[in-house]
Amino acid sequence: MKSVFDKDDVAETIERINRLSPEVQAQWGKMSVDQMLAHCNVSYEMVYTDKYPKPNILIGLIMKIFVKNKVVSEKPFAKNLLTAPQFKMLDKKDFEFEKKRLIDFIIKTQELGEEHFDGKISHSFGKLNKTEWNNMFYKHLNHHLTQFGV
Repeated sequence: MKSVFDKDDVAETIERINRLSPEVQAQWGKMSVDQMLAHCNVSYEMVYTDKYPKPNILIGLIMKIFVKNKVVSEKPFAKNLLTAPQFKMLDKKDFEFEKKRLIDFIIKTQELGEEHFDGKISHSFGKLNKTEWNNMFYKHLNHHLTQFGV
């Protein structure tokens, strides 16, 4: 799997994002490209902002038991999976704004580096190692960039 901490892999990911345009149509799913970019930003907002409340103890336990391994493993996501409420984008978004935010988050993550993330507490899954953080970030981005043909 590519690395969100590797400069060359990050440059390739950003190049893929830069090939998107507001007119690009999804190959599957219901989101528009602007909604997809905003959707991908949520993963980073959970790390870098306090925008979303942490799940309560019961939901957190359910997430760790039933969802965590699917999210942090190297196994690709299936198409048309259920989306957690905070990741659902129902309104039109500003394509350029969301694209810039996503690229900025990706660069910030790469610059902070894997050691910053090794052992860091995830919003939904508790303590993750650097490989789990990488898999979660990259796999999600790759899934949606592939969804939009880049």
